[in-house]
Amino acid sequence: MNNNDQSLPIAIIGAGIVGVSTAIWCQRAGLRTILIDREGPASGTSFGNAGVLASASVVPVTVPGLIAKAPRMLLDKKQPLFLNWSYLPTLMPWLTRYLSHCKPEVVARIASALNPILSNSLEDHQALAAGTGAEKFISPAEYVYVYKDRAHFESDKFGWQVRKDNGFTWTEYEGDAWNKHDPVFNNTQKFAASVHNHGRISDPGCYVQQLARHFEDNGGKIIQATVEGLADNNGQVSGVRTTTETIACSAAVIAAGAWSKPLLGELGCDIPLEAERGYHIELYEPSAMPRMPSMIAAGKFVMTPMDGRLRIAGMVEFGGLVAGANRAPIDYLKNYIHQVIPGLKWTETTEWLGHRPAPVDSVPVIGEAPAMKGAFMGFGHQHVGLTGGARTGQLLAQLVSGQTPEIDMTPYSPLRFNA
Repeated sequence: MNNNDQSLPIAIIGAGIVGVSTAIWCQRAGLRTILIDREGPASGTSFGNAGVLASASVVPVTVPGLIAKAPRMLLDKKQPLFLNWSYLPTLMPWLTRYLSHCKPEVVARIASALNPILSNSLEDHQALAAGTGAEKFISPAEYVYVYKDRAHFESDKFGWQVRKDNGFTWTEYEGDAWNKHDPVFNNTQKFAASVHNHGRISDPGCYVQQLARHFEDNGGKIIQATVEGLADNNGQVSGVRTTTETIACSAAVIAAGAWSKPLLGELGCDIPLEAERGYHIELYEPSAMPRMPSMIAAGKFVMTPMDGRLRIAGMVEFGGLVAGANRAPIDYLKNYIHQVIPGLKWTETTEWLGHRPAPVDSVPVIGEAPAMKGAFMGFGHQHVGLTGGARTGQLLAQLVSGQTPEIDMTPYSPLRFNA
């Protein structure tokens, strides 16, 4: 921390899992800390994610072969990729760079960068939630990738090799063995790979809100305000500018997810960040639920048992931050669930749209701004924000307090896009 005025607080912008985790770890380090969010804790993707501590999700979307598949997927409403076509001109510069990462050696580099942030997610969240009211929402769980059959699994061998290279192990189930392990799929999906040492959050929104309450109960302050930028005093952050006031601080962390980019103007880096839109539906009082969080490989969505309901989350849609929900992804999820669990019934359905922060290289941005001392960034986790949020918050707290993190922070540097 570079500001000598220790009476001023650390300001964390964004009260999702990354921001709340950072605030708690800063607080535990003895730093006076405030959280600032335009809507309050867990109001964005930290509310609507799949609820899986998906440590093995080190394989990015940009795998070899995606470029050939993407046009067909976009034109077929039965595929899990959607685009608001009016947004395409705005998206194209980012999309061109994003697709340039569909190479085996680049995927290997991305996976090795994600692994230190994700690999111990269950333990990271247990450490974060220790002594708080949030502990009750965490449970160890398998994370199962469910396939139509073994041939379908074998067609995904590139991704499984990447997981193996990063130290992950799994158990394979086929036919009767899989049906016995989780009979809910009723032989519609005949093969599964169950990855070990994962976790589940039974209510992600309540989990983050309980963490935020713990932060407040221990002297932290949460301010609801819309942030417009940071105040600069001779190259050192001196405050957070909101629509109504400037809040003085000794250091600031931008952890506002997909809304982070507009705050970066004076910080000396241009982060190519897009908002990847994701959806979920929740089925209340379902007649059946899978035993554990399950990724349906053919549909590219996750089914997670929650408290009294089944959450079905996923989809990839590009359409920016402004456009409203598109019915097509919601209809896709509603229709596909009957293929996976025939005869499923429930009493009520809720729907949700959120915005994942997607850097062009699928690696989160974690580090200090090059042009303003005391200004830090922690965003860009794309599909793994909940999974990596606890670890990211701990790393940010170490950086803010002047400690040297125990992992190499180079892959996450905000400067990596400036070349």
